Amino acid sequence: MLSSLKIENVAVIEHSEIMFESGLNILTGETGAGKSIVIDAINAVLGERTSKDIIRSGADKAKVTAFFEAVSPDVLKKLDEFGIECDEDDSLLITRVINSDGRNACRVNGSNVTVSMLKAIGRDLITICGQHDSQYLLNKDRHIDFIDDMADSGELLESYKEVYYEIKAVKKQLKKLLSAEDEREQRIDYLKYQIDELTSANITVGEKDRLIKEKEILSNREEALRCLDAVGFLINGDGESRGIAENIFSLSDNLRKLSGFDDRFSTFAESFEELRYTLSECSSLASSSVDSYSGELGDIDSIEERLDELYRLSRKYGSTEEDMLKYLAEIIEEYNSLVSRDETIDSLQEKYNELADELFRRGCYLSDCRKKTAIDFEEKVSAELRYLDMPDAAFSVEFREANATENGMDEVEFLFSANAGQEMKPLIKIASGGELSRVMLAVRVVLSDSDSVGTMIFDEIDTGVSGRAAHKIAYKMHELSDCKQVLCVTHLAQIAAYADNHLYIEKNRTDGGTYTKVSSLSEDEKVKEIARIIGGDILTATTLDSARELIDYAHNN
Repeated sequence: MLSSLKIENVAVIEHSEIMFESGLNILTGETGAGKSIVIDAINAVLGERTSKDIIRSGADKAKVTAFFEAVSPDVLKKLDEFGIECDEDDSLLITRVINSDGRNACRVNGSNVTVSMLKAIGRDLITICGQHDSQYLLNKDRHIDFIDDMADSGELLESYKEVYYEIKAVKKQLKKLLSAEDEREQRIDYLKYQIDELTSANITVGEKDRLIKEKEILSNREEALRCLDAVGFLINGDGESRGIAENIFSLSDNLRKLSGFDDRFSTFAESFEELRYTLSECSSLASSSVDSYSGELGDIDSIEERLDELYRLSRKYGSTEEDMLKYLAEIIEEYNSLVSRDETIDSLQEKYNELADELFRRGCYLSDCRKKTAIDFEEKVSAELRYLDMPDAAFSVEFREANATENGMDEVEFLFSANAGQEMKPLIKIASGGELSRVMLAVRVVLSDSDSVGTMIFDEIDTGVSGRAAHKIAYKMHELSDCKQVLCVTHLAQIAAYADNHLYIEKNRTDGGTYTKVSSLSEDEKVKEIARIIGGDILTATTLDSARELIDYAHNN
């Protein structure tokens, strides 16, 4: 339940901390005192849309803090989903700051959250029933939501939606395939051209590097052979002259012998020994290279022609052979998919038909559940209306078959008749303000058993109601407060008399400014406030006695 609400710099409220209790909390005050501001503050802390215009004149920000005790398992589950820790006593502290630049700062138990996260948590904390809720009741497109709330049909609806979204995706695929025939043919021709070009090129990984190397060899073959011949001659000599290698070998042997008895030559001996092996390796490489340069190589014109082809293809399909081959695999797959379009369409059509049958089956289950619930809903709402001083009222739920939507295959509308013999018509066409308030209360009372929200707020639902009907509404809200915390903003003395906690909202003007404060009334103050509601600002013995009589009646019934 909502334990306390701290409001800072919201409209005409500079600072106010309101303590709420379990049971029925009544808020009264003169018109314009700021009762709606309290409801606006609660809406803000629940994540509802708000504006920087609510910031008190002269302040740079507004702040609302709400403390909840013993929150429901649904709230705890939502907190866990958002990774927010809850205290051991399942209490919850929510703070929302609205800055003058329009930015919001929201915290839940010390954790920063977004406004959307706050709104998701707020839905399971408080239900607000007021003028907005009346409009909700008058919107026939929303009537099915009331039935689903009572039916607890969430799993059936989610099961239905799963198939609905799947069949929607299949339908989109079919539409795309069927509506792009000309584009498909053009695409097939284009892909076929690309596939033929790449396939006929017979690309292999590493071919470009190999051809570049061959071209380099062919371009420098004569010079390379001359250099190789010179290297061989210089290292090995010929029959008439000694080469470097023979002299180095001789030098190395002599240095090695000298180092045997003169250490000063050891380093030179090692260096020339190493040089001896280096010359040997160089000679071997030169000898083998002569064979590679002298062997059969491709024609340089053919190599250049092939390289030109590979460069041209790389500009179109990928910079490397790997990229071009990957692209070829991709377009072959797309080509095959387009060519086999008819088979794909047949497959999708078959899948669509299967899903349509399954959607209809699940939709029927959902509809049956709703219709069974609607019978119970009709009976309970009608009973509540009879109690709320509408003995001849009739209420029913009309079902009409509809095309499948994400919410099922039903159209639901509430029908209503206030008087005996009067034809039942859509609620929106015939309900007066007072009748609509009582229908809304009846619906909320009926749904309260299936609603896990711990706090309900009724914002001036007494519009158009007086006399005995007001007593009935008051008693029904008091009865509802046995299982839920109820907050009610009212102008009726009959309702205020039932308060377990009476909060008075008062507006004062001081130092050229306007300030609103909220205070909890004692029993004597409660009598005077109810007397004020009955007779105005001039309190008489008669109005005070009437107030006490109303309070006594409320306590004893």
